[in-house]
Amino acid sequence: MATGVIVELQRNSPNWTTVVEDIVKLERQIFPKHESLARSFDAELRKKNSGLLYREVDREVAGYVMYSWPSSLYASITKLAVRDACRKQGYGEELLTAAIQKCRTRNVQRITLHVDPLRTPAVNLYKKLGFKIDNLIEGYYSSDRNAYRMYLDFDASQ
Repeated sequence: MATGVIVELQRNSPNWTTVVEDIVKLERQIFPKHESLARSFDAELRKKNSGLLYREVDREVAGYVMYSWPSSLYASITKLAVRDACRKQGYGEELLTAAIQKCRTRNVQRITLHVDPLRTPAVNLYKKLGFKIDNLIEGYYSSDRNAYRMYLDFDASQ
């Protein structure tokens, strides 16, 4: 498992612009254009009920996880990405675990996410951390790309 510091991007942070620019570059490299938040990332992050955690390696963003809590009942993992050169080092697991903890502090009952079933490493990571497949949503990303909707429920007594 990777070790290091996970940083929560603060709205008033002096490095906001630099971090967002790094993330936008990653978005463009990893996600197809129609799935990328590159054009709207700054606006998404400025929403009241959203958060972003990131991990730096050599002063560049190695990976990030974006999450939101639209209600007191549930939260969503909206993005999780790790730079190609930084994969298989535990950063994705580290980031997802930190996001789950952040969501737990908001006392949500469920965390949801969507993932392309063909992104096997991502699906396996989510399952490893306790997410279960709810169902397959055909045509979620595009007419020929589906998504699993996955969820992680918290016991009310935890």
